[in-house]
Amino acid sequence: MRVIGLMSGTSYDAIDAAAADVRLVGDCLVLRPLGMVSERYDAALRAALAAALPPGTCSLAQVCRLDTRIGQAFAAAAHRADRELCDGRAELVASHGQTVYHWAEAGRVYGTLQLGQPAWIAEATGLPVVSDFRPRDVAAGGQGAPLVSLVDLLWLRGRPGTPVALNIGGIANLTAPDGTAFDTGPGCALLDAAARESGGGLSYDAEGALAARGTVRPELLERLLAEPYYALPPPKTTGKELFHAGQLRRALSGLGAMPAADVLATLTRLTAETVADAVRRVGGTEVIASGGGTRNPVLMRMLRERLAGVAVRTSDELGLPADAKEAYAFAVLGFLTAHGLPGTVPASTGARHPSVLGSVTPGRSGLRLPPAARRAPERLVVEASGAE
Repeated sequence: MRVIGLMSGTSYDAIDAAAADVRLVGDCLVLRPLGMVSERYDAALRAALAAALPPGTCSLAQVCRLDTRIGQAFAAAAHRADRELCDGRAELVASHGQTVYHWAEAGRVYGTLQLGQPAWIAEATGLPVVSDFRPRDVAAGGQGAPLVSLVDLLWLRGRPGTPVALNIGGIANLTAPDGTAFDTGPGCALLDAAARESGGGLSYDAEGALAARGTVRPELLERLLAEPYYALPPPKTTGKELFHAGQLRRALSGLGAMPAADVLATLTRLTAETVADAVRRVGGTEVIASGGGTRNPVLMRMLRERLAGVAVRTSDELGLPADAKEAYAFAVLGFLTAHGLPGTVPASTGARHPSVLGSVTPGRSGLRLPPAARRAPERLVVEASGAE
């Protein structure tokens, strides 16, 4: 089945559309990447989204407008991916949508909201769309995240030692071979917030350039590391409801003027420290990293320093582009849903049982899903793009 996976993470800078041929061969799920296209949110939509996210507030009218406009943006990305990567022969779209709120209190998740109305995607492409992946896991008592853990477990099964899959987006998360999976804390969320508040018109610290010029400030790092979230046991999830500009401002309060470069250097160390601590907690002997944070050389250097003796490589080395891995993962989750197969691991999300994820919006020809698969896959193999 030719599937397009759509993803926009907590950094909300762009929509990634990754196309893949996915098929079941016995107990093996085979994925052949076909490429990725990326569509940046236009400036007005990105500004409206930023204003609506915590600690900001918004009205139901704004939610409605965002749901429509994000859905239209996702539809444009899916249509482009079908045309450029699939020669117009895609069969399914799997849309994560844009997370705008994750309702977590005292270690429990009560709800989660992703915007991006799938009807716009189905209308633009004519294809069935699987969307709203997270709520079913939440309804089953899970955290609704990290959902990519099933893909990670299938993909890394059989590697020696204790390989840990790490994604560094706005929020960083990891998956260990025993199924333990959780958000470690901020990936780039606080870095992006600090860059925007630096006064230089930046939306992020490109290639860690500002952080590279700064000095880690122990007094600020100590305050940031005192956040109680880090001490919570897994499974646990978090988001920009906690890690946002307001939290950074509170941490900076009373410390006096601090150069933006020093703030960025300290926040980069924060991400490296909290990720490294999480990797050590699960006994990781190898880290396979993906996400936008892997393109920040300062962050990756600090992470390798904090994980001396642990191999840290990117998912590119194993055949999945680091920038597109989550979009490919949702293509796999959409495929599983279409075949009636669960997309969660209770050990990873804390749910009572595995669940078939998402809601399905029919395409132009109605809803014609393939027959339900008889057995769930036990491993994932990534084929070279040119394989047939």
